[in-house]
Amino acid sequence: MNSAKVILAGAGPGDPELISLKALRYLKTADIILIDRLVSPELIELYVNKTTKVIYVGKQCSKGIHTPQQEINELMVSYAKLGMTVLRLKGGDVSIFSNILDELRVLKENGIKYEIIPGISAALGAAAYSAIPLTSRGYSRAVRFLTLFDTFSIEQDTWRDWAKTEDTLVFYMSGQKLKYLVEALLSQEIASEKGIAIIQQASTIYQKTTVYSFKDIMEKELIAFEYVPTLFIVGKVVELHEQFAWKEEIKEGEYYSYFDNHIKEFQYAI
Repeated sequence: MNSAKVILAGAGPGDPELISLKALRYLKTADIILIDRLVSPELIELYVNKTTKVIYVGKQCSKGIHTPQQEINELMVSYAKLGMTVLRLKGGDVSIFSNILDELRVLKENGIKYEIIPGISAALGAAAYSAIPLTSRGYSRAVRFLTLFDTFSIEQDTWRDWAKTEDTLVFYMSGQKLKYLVEALLSQEIASEKGIAIIQQASTIYQKTTVYSFKDIMEKELIAFEYVPTLFIVGKVVELHEQFAWKEEIKEGEYYSYFDNHIKEFQYAI
């Protein structure tokens, strides 16, 4: 019986203990593993069989590191057609900013069986590990997952809506746009009681959370951009971080990129 199958699974936001038991089972038993950049290197080191072929297919456009989606699609299909179980392991959750639709289409077109396993998204990991509830009575009744990847397509009405909404806003893949975001929201008169949290390398041992209030943000020096996964949370809920923060975060001089540990080992395997 042909056991060929592609498993599309989320690895969680960074902490290796936040992967699901089901995804972990496939991590231990898959024949081929295709990993994104934002997969915890500890997961690979701790649980993958030494005989399993691990292929790094990460993307980091800001540094010119880019595995074309077409190449990823071809790898999934070619190994599955050899009768192998392929684990396509993505950072966070597979359904949020993950290109899963492209991969589902190519698997369907080639008649390859697949399974989808959810993961904890970066927004949820960041919220929990920085003690910022994304929704809470008296603060926010809804949350929106957004990106500033293409700022040119954002209309003024959209900026106005973002500034005036009571919803919590979470911005993915927008690390280099902090100043742009702050100035745009201030230009639309965002409420002074709202804040913005910048969470870098969420849920990892190198997590760093920086919080500003829109009341006096222009008087502060904004945190410098670093080439690490960065997520923004905007809203009234941000003020709760100071009161409820529980995670001991990194000290100055101890900081480096948690997620890039495995690149040197696997990026040439393709």
